[in-house]
Amino acid sequence: MNAMNLYRKIRFLGLSGLIFGCCLVSCSDFLKEELTTQQNTDYFNTPEGIEALEVSLYYNLRFHFSKEWATATTNYGTDEFRVGGDGSNASWNNYDGNFQSQVVNNSTNMNDVWDGMYIGINNANLLLSKIMQGSYQGPNKELYMGEAYFLRGFNYLKLVSQYGGVPLKLTPSVTPEREFTRATTEETLRQIIDDLTKAYKLLPIKAAMVGKMTKDAAAHFLAKAYLLRASEINDGWNQSTRKADLAEALRLSQEVIENRSLAINFADLWNYTVPNGPNETLDEILLSAQFSSEVSTKGVSGNQCHLYYISVYRDLPQMQRDIAGEREYQRLRTTYYMYNIYDMVNDSRFWKSFKTKYAVNNPVKGSIYQQGDLGVMYVINRPGDTRFADVQLSEVVTYEKTGKKIPTVFVAYPADRNGTDDEALYDFTNRYASLNKFIDGSRESVTSRVGFRDGILARVGETYLIAAEALIRQERYVEALKYINALRARAAYKTGEDRSAYCDGGAAYNENALGYASMGAVNSYFAENSYYESNNIPVTTSATSLEIADIHKLPKADEDIIAKLGYSSNYDRMMCLLLNERSRELCGELLRWEDLSRTKTLLARVRAFNPDAAPNIQERHNLRPIPQTYLDAIQIDGHALTPEQKKAQQNSGY
Repeated sequence: MNAMNLYRKIRFLGLSGLIFGCCLVSCSDFLKEELTTQQNTDYFNTPEGIEALEVSLYYNLRFHFSKEWATATTNYGTDEFRVGGDGSNASWNNYDGNFQSQVVNNSTNMNDVWDGMYIGINNANLLLSKIMQGSYQGPNKELYMGEAYFLRGFNYLKLVSQYGGVPLKLTPSVTPEREFTRATTEETLRQIIDDLTKAYKLLPIKAAMVGKMTKDAAAHFLAKAYLLRASEINDGWNQSTRKADLAEALRLSQEVIENRSLAINFADLWNYTVPNGPNETLDEILLSAQFSSEVSTKGVSGNQCHLYYISVYRDLPQMQRDIAGEREYQRLRTTYYMYNIYDMVNDSRFWKSFKTKYAVNNPVKGSIYQQGDLGVMYVINRPGDTRFADVQLSEVVTYEKTGKKIPTVFVAYPADRNGTDDEALYDFTNRYASLNKFIDGSRESVTSRVGFRDGILARVGETYLIAAEALIRQERYVEALKYINALRARAAYKTGEDRSAYCDGGAAYNENALGYASMGAVNSYFAENSYYESNNIPVTTSATSLEIADIHKLPKADEDIIAKLGYSSNYDRMMCLLLNERSRELCGELLRWEDLSRTKTLLARVRAFNPDAAPNIQERHNLRPIPQTYLDAIQIDGHALTPEQKKAQQNSGY
């Protein structure tokens, strides 16, 4: 039986999983491809088969960046993003009538994440069973067991965060199985904590090479599991475990913070210049899905998240689509909440997270413009700014460095429309400042969807916020500020820092020989942001401070959000600050929906800041519906489920 037939034979609607044999496509330098044409499950009794199963665990991590489910299930339907110029996946944002257990066509399916996670779980189960049966007694026995426990716990953590309690499958499936029922959320989280605890004990402190699972990665996700169990979405049953869970979440996060270092400059995380380059080996990165430009390691899909956040620039004057500027899928447009949550003068994270300038890359013959001139600029100003008369300006604003009029300028708050949010740029669903954290100029061609940069799954910046949240939940607010302020200290401008400096992954185009062969000098990358044009302040290189000294006197942006949401208690105010800080630090990093769901703040924030979703969102949307494919396929006592039995396994309200 060849590997593809084995793949098809064992897979059963995602739940019984999918075993990858030794013909796995590898995903990093330590994942080597080997093709074996004749193969069956006996192969996994050999050392080579065990090693192939271990490789499959890392392959499964790529799932989180490989298709549109990456963003549909994590960033749509929140306060940070709404639907862009392309309405694919709109139901995931709008919570409309199509958002059901079986989502309509041209959208991420409700079972995509479900199936993807159970595939990895089955691989982990198979690896554990083979090792425990004695099929492998090599020097990596404990490492492989730690990796298998980690992936199983990690995947179940994803499932419980999306769906609540799910079927617990702890043994491998090598033939189709149909008899399943959901565990409770409490039971599921207990299993997650058990798996991640075992991984924490078995995994090494230092990985043998970049990209491998470590004790710190296990500690980070174990802390997240404890925090989830102690969060508001589980308040109906978590009283007996909450105190101990918060203590463990704090201990584990403090341990990781002690072991690891933050990147010195926030921009270092996103300054991608070449596959496997310096930004992908930072000590701050705890776990990442490994991608590479090497032919033998590409796999079926690369990192495709570079496609989804980009606004349209190709049809603007003096512009065309290129590799550095990205292929514009225009799925997620930035909300005004994200524009306004930053201190735009003192906090560098907005200017290091969002693309606000493009270079001319298609100068019209006979015009004054040439390749490299400033071609497009987004002014992210504040209400009350009367400098600009309209949302879109054509050859009105002068770029001081060249004296030329900028061909196109978009303005967040023009003078004639600056009284309320969610106007201005949203006259154009496909024009907005694009998130830059996934931009990939190393791709082979302008139309390529396959990206090569690693996908960050965990970093120490989030670990600081886990520690802060655990302290807030213990009402230790002053201590929590220390962790928040540590991130804000990094985010502040340093003495002598060029505040207009900018980088994104489009810079990798400059090192991309294949790209140059196909596009030549066509390059919209512009190493500058619109900081000064947006803020309208004199050029300065003085240091800034973002320190919060008093929980009763939070920054204006936070106080405005607190007032809009109607919070007054110290706890609510500090949790609001924490969620705001998660936006500033982690925007777009595939975390937001789950953060708002577990804290039961999803409804309030969506109604306040996402006009597309506000009319439709309901309490049931704090969890996803159980996929119809699962409900239609399973049996009880050899019989398909009745409508009443399906309803009993479905989440409330669906």
